[in-house]
Amino acid sequence: MEKFVIDGGVPLEGEVRISGAKNAAVAVIPAAIMADGPCRIDNLPRIKDVRNWVGILRSMGVHVEYDGDEMLIDGSRARPVEPPIQPVQQMRASYYLVGAMLGRYKKAVVGLPGGCSIGVRPIDQHIKGFEALGAKVEINHGVIVASADKLKGANVFLDVVSVGATINLMLAASMAEGVTVIENAAKEPHVVDIANFLNAMGADIKGAGTDNIRIKGVDKLVGCSHSIIPDQIETGTFMIAAAATRGDVTISNVIPTHLDSIMAKLEETGVLIIPSEDSIRVIGKGPLKGTDIRTQPYPGFPTDLQQPMAVLLSVVDGTSMITENVWDNRFKYIDELKKMGAKARVEGRTAIIEGVQNLTGARVSATDLRAGAAMVLAGLVAKGQTEVVDIVHIDRGYEALEGKLQKLGARIRRVDE
Repeated sequence: MEKFVIDGGVPLEGEVRISGAKNAAVAVIPAAIMADGPCRIDNLPRIKDVRNWVGILRSMGVHVEYDGDEMLIDGSRARPVEPPIQPVQQMRASYYLVGAMLGRYKKAVVGLPGGCSIGVRPIDQHIKGFEALGAKVEINHGVIVASADKLKGANVFLDVVSVGATINLMLAASMAEGVTVIENAAKEPHVVDIANFLNAMGADIKGAGTDNIRIKGVDKLVGCSHSIIPDQIETGTFMIAAAATRGDVTISNVIPTHLDSIMAKLEETGVLIIPSEDSIRVIGKGPLKGTDIRTQPYPGFPTDLQQPMAVLLSVVDGTSMITENVWDNRFKYIDELKKMGAKARVEGRTAIIEGVQNLTGARVSATDLRAGAAMVLAGLVAKGQTEVVDIVHIDRGYEALEGKLQKLGARIRRVDE
């Protein structure tokens, strides 16, 4: 096992380049098996979840070449077999295989997904959508079994806004007969990216990025090339890190319009934000104050950034509140933050944070992916030395996090436990 050791108190300064979006990559990769020919994907983040997909696809007979940030996927000889359960259970995004295999083969057998433990994460909306398209879906001994003689287009209203269900239904409906309409669809940037990828393969999807997506099924999808969009959450993490350390950082290879809600909340605290066409400069050197945050589906404030934001709000003037409206158990990291001197308490879905002058170094755990990023930020801010353990969670979603931080002046290193 490895851990991060951080000597805090250094303002971050310089420029950092953002990698491809994790949440787009982990859906585009399984979608590629729907094509009759090879798909070339670039700007992939070099993270554990992407590497995990390589083994899963190869177990299904998919030809995969993976080098750096590029991957060639040829699923023309893929088999509709159940992938090995262990790698499937290591990430949430493995459920996209159900939509992809249903679309292409009209059958899918996939273990229930894993990923971070952040509360109840049902797949009922996925199942509801698949059944509306004509599939029979059962869960037997922890395995999703879905099949259909044929898929037929349907109107599907999602009871809750779900990124996973929206993408999974786009996959299956792309090769269904007739027209499918997804109402109350998720609007996140990576939903649009997956739709663009499917359209490049020959799908007919309109309305991605709105709450009403219309999909006209096609008989065949073909190979294509696609470049993954920049990672909105990695960008936000570095923006908050710059602010919390009272630094001055330029973040490049970004799409600023994807960050509107984050920029707005940072500006409310007193952070100076200077966006340009494909970069954002964040200056956190002035006096900063608290603010209130309510997580919402895109374009609202992302649930994946409330944990790093809690670190910033721990060391500004005043009292702040973070209300979590997406997941029901995403404040486990607050206990870790309190070990470092943060004054915070949780009441139901709300964390109440009173700013303190300083955090102090401690041994803390990365309880999940985004909480792990928050603990790293807390270590950068704190006086003294911080150890962050269980960093396997962090490696699932951030490419070379310590290397990028080191280039900005952070004193962070990865060591064996």
